[in-house]
Amino acid sequence: MQVVDRGGAPRTVTEPLSPGLTRRWDLGRVHHVADTGFQHVVVADTAHGVTLFCDDERQSTEHTQLTYHEALVWPGALLARELDRVLIIGSSEGVASEMAVAAGASRVDHVDIDAEAVRICAEHLPYGYTPESLAAAERGEGPVHLTYGDGRQFVLDAREHWDLVIVDLPDERPDVPDAQINRLYEEEFVRACAQRLTPGGVLVFQAGSPAVWRDATLRSAWQRFAAVFGETGGRGVYIGCEEHEWAFLAGVREPMADPGAVAAERLASMPLQPQLWDATALRHRLVAPLSLRRLTD
Repeated sequence: MQVVDRGGAPRTVTEPLSPGLTRRWDLGRVHHVADTGFQHVVVADTAHGVTLFCDDERQSTEHTQLTYHEALVWPGALLARELDRVLIIGSSEGVASEMAVAAGASRVDHVDIDAEAVRICAEHLPYGYTPESLAAAERGEGPVHLTYGDGRQFVLDAREHWDLVIVDLPDERPDVPDAQINRLYEEEFVRACAQRLTPGGVLVFQAGSPAVWRDATLRSAWQRFAAVFGETGGRGVYIGCEEHEWAFLAGVREPMADPGAVAAERLASMPLQPQLWDATALRHRLVAPLSLRRLTD
């Protein structure tokens, strides 16, 4: 829900968090407002810097996006046996694509259904794609190749395999069973992504919040990953991001007794080091809360 001024620009955004609970964002300068055909997009100044909202949900902010995106990209990149080819679905800001290249990927396939939203991000956000780097990605010039289309169908039609697949989408909507976004969280799609991994490849999903009052989607996703990756002897790996109250899940296809130790050992050999993760953080944050482990133990 938005409160607008007389000129039609929003003054606040009220973000739903969980049943009966919302968060209100007071907006300063509004940089852009658009209905893209897929979602309602607002880019505006907030207390967290320039902020992207899609359908009234905060997607990223200038002050916290590095915290979010490093948790999304780096642990999965470190768990992958090789890091040559990467597929990213969603993540319209482009930060994940650029971060994957910095971590060593020679090619990143980026797929997003909403071309207008991606271009709005490039024009108005001070992070991620610039208009120039976006144009190059759209032309396939350089390591990032951007395709506008349905990420689910892209995976189902694909014959390629990737070392790392990242799915970074707005939250699953269990309260709206027919919401289109839910198709990309279903077990069938998780399995399709897993089948497009190289033997040592890793799948990473944005999975919601571990806070006990809003963890329903995380619990469901944890069980899906356990079912899919347990079929190959692999496992789901929790990736915690305490500073952002967010969590991600990685799926590995092969047995891995101590993912945190594996990631910490590989960190030293990476061509670039993350700013917010070190070996100690990897050993600690790749351990799932007991409430999740009890679901699948």
